[in-house]
Amino acid sequence: MRNIARIMGVPVDKGSLVDATNRIKELLNKDGCSQVVTPNTEIVMSAQEDKELLKVIEEADLVIPDGIGLIYASKIKKKGLTERVTGVDLMAQILNYCNEEEKSIYLFGGKPNVANMAAENILKKFPNIKIAGTQDGYYKAEDEEKIIDSINEIKPDVLFTALGAPRQEKLIYKYKNILKVKLAAGVGGSVDIWAGTAKRAPEVYQKLGLEWFYRLMKEPWRYKRMLVLPKFMIKVILTKDI
Repeated sequence: MRNIARIMGVPVDKGSLVDATNRIKELLNKDGCSQVVTPNTEIVMSAQEDKELLKVIEEADLVIPDGIGLIYASKIKKKGLTERVTGVDLMAQILNYCNEEEKSIYLFGGKPNVANMAAENILKKFPNIKIAGTQDGYYKAEDEEKIIDSINEIKPDVLFTALGAPRQEKLIYKYKNILKVKLAAGVGGSVDIWAGTAKRAPEVYQKLGLEWFYRLMKEPWRYKRMLVLPKFMIKVILTKDI
């Protein structure tokens, strides 16, 4: 039985990274395709207006609190989320388990050649993983079904999509009932980190929940997107029940 908290009406699984990893293991050993969603404050805010996105999250099999704002909101409103579980960390745990069990993965998304670079680096650390295939995120809309068909022919255990939110979440949901994979997760920039084309914030920023601030310093042109966090927190404080 899942233990769920609701942040602004969006369901999020309570628990630690260990709990999320154990849930992943369960999902990888059941029938059908299970979907993992990794919402941050931006996705939660988007879900207020985007009912399709909200439905995707509602029907996901695991929803982790990727954004530090969700933890802040939970503490303020006593919702029971105790630990931030990032998509980067969960992807590493999935890869570790796939390495132990010699399972296969497929990387879908990113700029041309990024998925290939990520696959090479993943194999260096996890040599027992089978790279079933890669596909960049720059494709024509009319080729989407062909890509899904090619993935289904290979039947990887895990499909990682890095198409940006909410595109990656909606794509998985769209094909969830026909995808011949055990687990599909939208991991966004995690593939860039594995490829080496992006760097994660230093550990001190991670521990303080300031990865967003580090990213803002490195990419100041993203300030408009970063404004979502203070808007989110103001809404949390001013809303009686979230």
